[in-house]
Parts: sequence; C-alpha cells; structure tokens
Amino acid sequence: MIKGKLSVIIPNYNSPFAAKTIQDILDKSKGDIEVIVNVEQIWPEPLSTDARVSYIHGNKPIGMRAGINACTKLATGEFLMKIDDHCMVGEGFDEILKKDMQENFVVIPRRYALDAENWKREERTDGKYPIDYMYIDFPRKGKEHDDGMHGVPWKRESTLEIDATPSMQGSCYFMTRDYFWKHLGGLREEGYGQFAQESQEIGFKTWLGGGQMMVNKLTWYAHLHKGNRYGRFYTFPSDTVEASRWSAKHWLNNQEPNMIHPFDWFINEKFPNMPSWPSDWREQLKGMGWYE
Repeated sequence: MIKGKLSVIIPNYNSPFAAKTIQDILDKSKGDIEVIVNVEQIWPEPLSTDARVSYIHGNKPIGMRAGINACTKLATGEFLMKIDDHCMVGEGFDEILKKDMQENFVVIPRRYALDAENWKREERTDGKYPIDYMYIDFPRKGKEHDDGMHGVPWKRESTLEIDATPSMQGSCYFMTRDYFWKHLGGLREEGYGQFAQESQEIGFKTWLGGGQMMVNKLTWYAHLHKGNRYGRFYTFPSDTVEASRWSAKHWLNNQEPNMIHPFDWFINEKFPNMPSWPSDWREQLKGMGWYE
C-alpha cells in the first residue's frame, strides 16, 4: 500500500453543483486531503471556506487541460484524483483507492448516475449501472458524434474486484502525482486541443507505455448525466471533432514517443475480445485512410 495525502483536482466550468461536489468530497474522505479547483468563469456558490480547499481563477478561461495541469502543479499530495464538478463519491473513497494502488496504475471507481437535485445516487433498474468497464470503439466513419475512438460502456462479466479496463469516461480517475507528471507528462494541448480525448490520451499513454488502467469496484462515484434537462455547462471547443480525428491517427500510427507496446498489441493481445473491432480491422482502417 502506498501511503500519503490525496489532492483532488476539480476543473470547474459553471456547474451549479460544484459546491456540493466539493463538500461531498470533504465529508466522505477519511485521510489527509486537499481540494484544488480551477474556476473558469462563475465561482461555486456557496464558496467553501474550508482550509483544505483552494481555488485558481484567472483573468480568462484557460481550458480543461490547462486547468487540470495548473491545479496539479499546486498539488502537494502523493496521490491525485481528478473529478468533474457534478459528482458525488462513496464513503471513504480515498483510503479504499489508496489501499490497492500501484505506481503504474490509473484507477477508476465504479460509476453510477447522480440524482443531483436530491443529491443521491440514482437507483435504476434499466441495467445500465453500475458501469465498471469501457471499451474503445472501432473508428468507423459515420458514427453519431465523429470519426475518432471513444470509450463505450461494456457489460463484461468478471468477479475481480480490481480489474483491467481498456478505457474510461474521464469524469473521475486516480493515480500518483509522480505518475501524472513523470509518465503521462501532464495533459498536452498539441493535437488534442483544450478539451477532446482526455480519457484516450491517459488510457493509451498508460496501456501502451507499460502501465495499467484499472477499475476498483470496492468504491464508487456518481456522475450527473446532464442531457436535455441541464444541457452542458460549457460549449464544446470548435476543434473537438478535428482533435478526435487527430488523436485516432496519432495512436493508430504509433506516433507517441516512449511507447513500450504498439497499438496492435492493445487490440490483438491485451483486449482481443473487445467489441466492435473486426478481425480484419487493419485492412478496414487502411481502406478508410487512417494510416499515414
């Protein structure tokens, strides 16, 4: 078990639930903790005066990636957890995540849906939740959102409490601070822009760089699905689709420096039964112009 303080990083962009998220994290944690919030525009209300909470508020918005990096540069904990500004967490989440942590892990708690108005975890019967695993979808053109690779919920049968997952949503993840800077190199804007492909950048850097992305089913978080009721608290940057396509080409063509494994290893060896990937995926991708 790696011991130490946890720094919780929250990129905040006008969410009406940011203050509740901050307080929930403080209330549910059991160990040494700090919360660092990058405020892009509107301050969370009511503003927490807890000594464990600090804020960054610049003269103008700097974007999600730069905001996460800025918070992480101020972090004093051995551990980092990034979480969206519209989430609640399970009791003692911090100590549970620390207990089975390894230096090369990126860990995601089990995910549920949040009933934000009543501030409780939704109890649904449609079978969608909890979400433990996400797979990377095949970059077939003409998909609903764009041509890139994205994480998709995967109902995968496993009795393991801590298990490997190909991808994540990106709304909550946990790692050591050293891993974030020394292995991931922080979050980059070149190619990705300010917003797109956060989970793919972290996931592929981890798996193809010799690390492991794991789901820890012993604890959880609940994330607000904003949908039509709330809309988005922000506007997608104009380069989001272009950045998603850039990311797919970047990884499919093995253009990331310091890779231990090629992309083929991820599909054929590590997760050979991942949904949506046909046996002739290389040939199909060549025909669609993904290779350079």
